[in-house]
Amino acid sequence: PALLCLWFSQSEKQISGRTPVNLGQERDIWKPLVQSTTNLSEVHSIRSVFEFRTFDPEGAIFYGDTKDGEDWFMLSLKDGIPEMQISKEGTIVSVAGGPKLNDGKWHLLELSNQGKFVILEVDRAKALVVGLGSNGADDLLSGQIRLALGGVLIDTKKMIVQFQPQMDGCVQEGSWLNLTAPWETEAEELWPCYQNIQPGSYFPGTGFAVFNTSVFSRDAEQDGLKIEIWGHFSQMDGTILSMKAPGQELLLALEADNNTKAVTLTFGNDKIMMAEDFNRLALIFQKDLLEVLMENDQSEARRLSVASEEQPAYLGTLAGGRLAIGGLLGEGEEHVGSHYLTGCLQKIQVQGKDLDLDLAVKHASVSSYSCPAEIMKGHID
Repeated sequence: PALLCLWFSQSEKQISGRTPVNLGQERDIWKPLVQSTTNLSEVHSIRSVFEFRTFDPEGAIFYGDTKDGEDWFMLSLKDGIPEMQISKEGTIVSVAGGPKLNDGKWHLLELSNQGKFVILEVDRAKALVVGLGSNGADDLLSGQIRLALGGVLIDTKKMIVQFQPQMDGCVQEGSWLNLTAPWETEAEELWPCYQNIQPGSYFPGTGFAVFNTSVFSRDAEQDGLKIEIWGHFSQMDGTILSMKAPGQELLLALEADNNTKAVTLTFGNDKIMMAEDFNRLALIFQKDLLEVLMENDQSEARRLSVASEEQPAYLGTLAGGRLAIGGLLGEGEEHVGSHYLTGCLQKIQVQGKDLDLDLAVKHASVSSYSCPAEIMKGHID
């Protein structure tokens, strides 16, 4: 097969199609991590087979197009379910169905074009069949076909179903159009796909995720604001959580220290030192106090009061400040942080609902849905 893609820059490297590809690697959110271009005259079977694994319910997986993007297809996940969007001669169809794939297990996916039908098989069973007729001449063997993983090569406005493209998942052992042409990537080094993963959000010590508290604290004054974190606190190092309003002093910081083997909660001028032999922590912000609850044990609850003169700033932070997961918030309006967390948070809930880190202003090094299993060393119920 010819090596394609003369328009790629010399700085891009080539990798085998069977190479494990971590789709969560840092880049612009819609930009493919790897891609390839092949002359259609070299293609004898429109069939690609690969293994795929994720806990992420939504994101871009596999894209292809011909006629410089005039005809295209997109395979993605939404709510964990495969979804195909196909455009041909100006007609666009979208079909979703099949088994949920975000269970953290490797699944064998096969995508093929058989006459007027595009077929997706999952673990050797048909999951989706899309029929799309054409009144035009069959020009399949002319021009080029472009393939990409983790993004698209067209204007996203062309898609009729919009979705969050970031995919915390891995692809490996690919056979793409039965060719041996390599993928091209601008990445200097590809992130690894860990052998074993578990659900959670992984922080490698280089960045954090920041939310505006206004998105979940509308009733904080009346009903309180509850934040719960699950994880092996003994295996963490760095700032787990911090809260601050622009122009105000830091309201709260929760930090783990592997050297002292302690977790420290700083709340204004108060500090609480906790042993690291716990796996669940709740912070409940009431109008005039903060309640700290380990392992959901009310008998061991600790309460820190808020002085009346401090209440305006305190309530203002709850209603319109910033909540950082995995780092210490800095000064100013920018999302500048420090003392980043190294470790895995198995689950984070705010107001009883799971917190989706993909909705935050998040550093690209943070994995929203998976942790290396060796980091977690067991599952927490």
